[in-house]
Amino acid sequence: MPKKKTGQRKKAEKQRLRQKEIRTAFVQKPLADHPCNAAMECDKCTRKQKNRAFCYFCSAVQRIPICCQCGKTKCMSKTGDCVVKHAGVFATGIGMVGAICDYCEAWVCHGRKCLTTHACNCPLQEALCAECQRGVWDHGGRVFKCSFCDSHLCEDDQFEHQASCQFLESETLKCQSCNRLGQYSCLRCKVCYCDDHVKRKGFKYERNQPIPCPKCNYDTSITKELSMSIRKHDYGRQSMGRDDSDDEGASGYAGYYSNYNKYNDDEGDDDYNNYSNDSDDDDDEDDDEEEGEDDDEKEEEKPKKENT
Repeated sequence: MPKKKTGQRKKAEKQRLRQKEIRTAFVQKPLADHPCNAAMECDKCTRKQKNRAFCYFCSAVQRIPICCQCGKTKCMSKTGDCVVKHAGVFATGIGMVGAICDYCEAWVCHGRKCLTTHACNCPLQEALCAECQRGVWDHGGRVFKCSFCDSHLCEDDQFEHQASCQFLESETLKCQSCNRLGQYSCLRCKVCYCDDHVKRKGFKYERNQPIPCPKCNYDTSITKELSMSIRKHDYGRQSMGRDDSDDEGASGYAGYYSNYNKYNDDEGDDDYNNYSNDSDDDDDEDDDEEEGEDDDEKEEEKPKKENT
């Protein structure tokens, strides 16, 4: 008979499980809920952007900095783990700041835990947009993840990418290695695999877990549960041409407006040219009719003169 667990042992096991959940909660937290990816409005230019130490548009220092690790704007701990001790005084503004993250370009407070852990756990370390290949320092918007292929997306391309993400780079839904129907699809590689070719030799698969893609190791999904398509439509900001001048939106929608204005100008010129050509044609027709009437009048006057 196994020995009964004592109350102290049960308490220790519960605490161990709780600590494990706390550690995994930070990894499983949605990217939009992290303080380093929070929405911020500049104090001077009042433009919305991602949480930053300096404004992306006017480079102004923010009056109320937000810690990108814990999300606090005021340090009220009197006997905490602060690197700069401030006994009996609340630290606000620049007095609360300890560093700037090299990845997310946001303030880190002067707490020892935030300073020592954020650089290693920053969720925006490899936040390179899958569509425009821009990093956090190259655009002013927030960073999101695609709900299908789990790729990083900037604020300008997130909706366009997700609208066209479920397509394949082939003409059929068949496996790329054989002619059988692909039962598993990788939304990152855009390839289908059958039941035989999705598994690799010498790889240990976990039970009741999604099978990883043999090419990129991303979790595959069952094809019949997805609305997969084999047609690709190029549309949106990338196909219309991107202008890097940050005149519109968080990171520049000038490509939309330039093409739109160009289209309107061309359309207006065509309308004007058509109108001018039509008016010229009408004038020519009127001239021809007047000349024809004059000739008829002259012919009628000739016989009258002959009779007289």
